[in-house]
Amino acid sequence: MSGNSAAAAAKMSAALTPMEHGSVVSEVAERLLAYFTSGDIAVGTRLPAERQLAASLGVGRSAIREALAALEILGIVIVRPGSGTYLRDGVSELLPRTLSWGLMLGEPRTRELVELRSGLEVQAVQLAARRITDEALDRMQANLDAMEASLHNLSAFVEADAAFHREIAAASGNQVLLELLQSIRSLLRIWVDRALTDEGHAAAALAEHREIFHALKSRNVEAVTQAMASHMGTASRRLLAGYDAAQ
Repeated sequence: MSGNSAAAAAKMSAALTPMEHGSVVSEVAERLLAYFTSGDIAVGTRLPAERQLAASLGVGRSAIREALAALEILGIVIVRPGSGTYLRDGVSELLPRTLSWGLMLGEPRTRELVELRSGLEVQAVQLAARRITDEALDRMQANLDAMEASLHNLSAFVEADAAFHREIAAASGNQVLLELLQSIRSLLRIWVDRALTDEGHAAAALAEHREIFHALKSRNVEAVTQAMASHMGTASRRLLAGYDAAQ
């Protein structure tokens, strides 16, 4: 690390004083986000090591690691393997402020965000039932095949699951709806990754996705509405159970 980088890291560590109210990931992320948008740190700055940030904030390294993962998803920081974590070039003050409420501000807002996602997913699949193409259905079948092949690899399963839902949003033909759902999924990603904790959950989720797919293939709006609403109910319960376990 250069002299300037070391000085910046030392300054950052000094500015991040120990937290007063526990060590939950959302609070750590909010503290880091507030500092990154304060104007006291230049874009492109290399962040202190996890252990240094943990000592500064008086929390465990796992809380720092998960908070930085959430900020990476939001595009606030970038991880360069073998080099470190950096404040991303071009980060604006507006973007973190407008996005932080959904991920960072605790249980009520997180539950509201999950509720909003459920409604938007149902709306997307209703539109998709009227507009989906055979090519999109072929891609969704490939997503289902990938999910089935990944029942023993939950991280790969989650990626295929997300790709399936992106296809639905794209097939809705509504770009605003597509972008809203993508933003919400990004905000909830850290909890989505925790929602599937065993192969039984994954197998149940796969069955739910197949129901949605078959309803879409028949272009049956009533059937896709029921299938997606049912899936969102169980998916939301799984996600919130992971969230509650982390608090």
